Amino acid sequence: MDLLTVLEKTTSPDTHELETAQRFLEQAAQQNLPELMKQLSDILNHGGNSPVSRMQAGLQLKNAIYSKDITIRTLHQQRWLQFPDEIRSHIKQNVLDSLGTESLRPSSAAQCVACIACAELPHGLWPELISCLLRNVTNPSSTEMMKESTLEAIGYICQDIEPEILQPQSNEILTAIVHGMKKEEPSNHVRLAATNALLNSLEFTKPNFDKETERHFIMQVVCEATQSSDTRVRVAALQCLVKIMSLFYQYMKHYMGPALFAITIEAIESDVDEIALQGIEFWSTVCDEEVDLAIELSEAAEQGRPPERTSMFYAKGALQYLVPLLLGTLTKQEEYDDDDEWNPCKAAGVCLMLMATCCEDDVVPFVLPFVKDNIRHADWRFRDAAVMAFGSILEGPDPEKLKPIVEQAMPMLIELLSDGSVVVRDTAAWTVGRVCEMLPDAVINENCLNSLLLALTKGLEAEPRVASNICWAFSSLAEAAYENAETSDENSEPNTYCLSSYFETIVQRLLETTDRHDGNQHNLRNAAYEALMELVKNSPKDCYVIVQKTTVIIMERLERVLGMESAIQSTNDRVQFNDLQSLLCATLQSVLRKMTPEDAPKISDQVMTALLSMFQNTSGKAGSVQEDALLAVSTLVEVLGDKFEKYLEAFKPYLLLGLKNYAEYQVCVAAVGLVGDLCRALGIKVLPYCNELMMMLLENLGNENVHRSVKPQILSVFGDIALAIGPNFKPYLEVVLTTLQQASQAQVDKTDYDMIDYLNELREGCLEAYTGIVQGLKGDGEHISQDVALLQPHVAHIISFMEHISVDEDKSDSNVAACCGLIGYGVVVRCDFVQHCCGQAFISPQSGHQHHIQTDEQTSNLPCAKVSAKWSSVGAKECEWWSASAALLVLNNNRTVPFVECLVCQGQPQPVTACIQGGTVEVRM
Repeated sequence: MDLLTVLEKTTSPDTHELETAQRFLEQAAQQNLPELMKQLSDILNHGGNSPVSRMQAGLQLKNAIYSKDITIRTLHQQRWLQFPDEIRSHIKQNVLDSLGTESLRPSSAAQCVACIACAELPHGLWPELISCLLRNVTNPSSTEMMKESTLEAIGYICQDIEPEILQPQSNEILTAIVHGMKKEEPSNHVRLAATNALLNSLEFTKPNFDKETERHFIMQVVCEATQSSDTRVRVAALQCLVKIMSLFYQYMKHYMGPALFAITIEAIESDVDEIALQGIEFWSTVCDEEVDLAIELSEAAEQGRPPERTSMFYAKGALQYLVPLLLGTLTKQEEYDDDDEWNPCKAAGVCLMLMATCCEDDVVPFVLPFVKDNIRHADWRFRDAAVMAFGSILEGPDPEKLKPIVEQAMPMLIELLSDGSVVVRDTAAWTVGRVCEMLPDAVINENCLNSLLLALTKGLEAEPRVASNICWAFSSLAEAAYENAETSDENSEPNTYCLSSYFETIVQRLLETTDRHDGNQHNLRNAAYEALMELVKNSPKDCYVIVQKTTVIIMERLERVLGMESAIQSTNDRVQFNDLQSLLCATLQSVLRKMTPEDAPKISDQVMTALLSMFQNTSGKAGSVQEDALLAVSTLVEVLGDKFEKYLEAFKPYLLLGLKNYAEYQVCVAAVGLVGDLCRALGIKVLPYCNELMMMLLENLGNENVHRSVKPQILSVFGDIALAIGPNFKPYLEVVLTTLQQASQAQVDKTDYDMIDYLNELREGCLEAYTGIVQGLKGDGEHISQDVALLQPHVAHIISFMEHISVDEDKSDSNVAACCGLIGYGVVVRCDFVQHCCGQAFISPQSGHQHHIQTDEQTSNLPCAKVSAKWSSVGAKECEWWSASAALLVLNNNRTVPFVECLVCQGQPQPVTACIQGGTVEVRM
């Protein structure tokens, strides 16, 4: 069988032929992949071959270089770069020559060009490509198919490659794209390909948007494309406007009045859903940007600096025109809309919520008249729109101004929970949930609560879509009721609250809801269990007996479910079975946390037996519920403390399996976290297990197959282990300190926000590890152990590490707090931290101002009277006081530090109470 015949059969409806063709291609790739790809490119380039064989040749060629999985894609690209130069050159020439010669859309050749470009351009290879593509588009003799496929290739390249790689050639790329977008271009296919290419290339066009002339030209071409007679071109152009607003808000003033406002309002009014959606999305993006700008303005004011960008308040200016259109769109819903289908009605609801968040009180006068006029409308669509509009403006406006309006509306909302239309009942339940979440005071009162609870409990029997929202309302109501309950202090549990007399009934109804035969629809079963968890979590003392009864029910259900393991046959049954186990484990955590120290041991044997059975049943199975079981064990450890020791020997094998579970990294993270919980609960009793645990944790750190999110947690756990076993940590000290030094020097791509977050997590893990080690080596006695001296060679690096964090603009608040904690404990042991951190500049501020915090004259005879804690003032003010007060506290032999004063701010001395509780320093001002 030759390759051409095989490619023809890859689209065969005959399963046997399809599998045979696939095996042939796989074997050919294993024997000689470069030669196979060369032959595929020849078939793609030969115009005499059938369209199907050419398309499949391009598809197979593309798949040999590209994958949606970024790890596999990187491996494929590296493999491609190792091919001989003559093979790569032959293939590249073939795919370039194939552009414009295919009869099928989209172009396979365009995809191949883009995949090879994404592999080669980052390494400085194929430098002539962009110029070649530009010629294809701008050459007057180029055919429609040539221009279209070339622009598709440009779009694919821009979509998948890092923007900075194409930055030097952005002018050429934009020239090609704009040439294809012009209204003079006769082919809508070409205009569409060009517009999509622009959409994918906007990230690296900032230098062009910075230049007024070029910006005007780009905006003119995009705005003209929004008026195209072709719906696809128009939608793509509107998508460009949405993205431009997000990327270049600061430049839009010149275009908003003359063009953008009219274009987007016209789009919202369109009868074509795809066009209306983009018009609404434009204004949602405006709101998002202006909310961010309001936050930026607030932060700038706190820091005493002007904001980098300012809001133009486009959303407020558009309210009177936009809100009526959105309200009208809300009335166009269908009774049996697919939940997953995004349509203008749903988009309008989201946009209205964003308008309320952005414009706050200003939105209310434009919405309330519509609500009043339509809340009792004969047409359910208008009733539903009125309720949706009301629910959409509950976040943003001043709660005190909204409260009387909501109180007045509650009887009507409660009545609508029994409306004849399921859509209206669903929206009413959602709106009641929003009220309970945003304005709980409007319902937690004697006028409303009783009738509301009767309606909600009855609503649990309604259709799944309605009952699911009712469950969410119960969740919000339980939390609000608990927060509003009277307590002796903010940390104590209330004796009773407004739901106490209804508590048992609500719990019973929610348990019944979790057992509904249609519970898998509209996420109902999950919502009911989550509501039950919130109710238990937020229960006062007088509901404890009911919580105990609920614990018994949950355990009975868990044991019953575990007994069903052998009866599972289908994949669907397995999925539902695992979901139910996960929900029961999560609910078990909620009830365990409410158990008193006296009652927890009474049920711990039963709980642990069930969890061990779950581990045994799921061991080695993909998609298992091991993560949920590990989290349940963590909760049991939390409530039992050192009494958990008796289960550790039986549980250890499953803990080690969790630590080895690289494929499901969430399981590995949960297992690592559980090691930390065990250390905190058992203390020195964990020592017999440390060799095995430390070996496993260190192995995971060096294993490339372990997901990166696991590694910061491992570093932090080293601190937990050191704190638990104290001087017994010495055998691991050198290897751990070396590991921490390597981790603390990690560098990441600062243009990748995910990697910045990861770096901050890694640093926090290092800081927590150092802190735990310092505390552990210090010892528990009054006198500091000499073991602390083992840290001496590493102090300079630790200080340098914290200095490096301090000048990093992307540092997190938790990094700052962890640094402060480490400083405080460093002062405790009086190692070189004192010399480095006290009485001299510790960290140079890059932003904000320097704070020297000192004691008043009465305490100036301390060994170190001044502590300089220089931090960026962003989000770190509490940390400044904490760090200084902690150091002064310890230097003053744990006596109260009476007053501190910020000399730079020249504030009045303020009384500061500082005390050590549970190994941490608590500062009250």
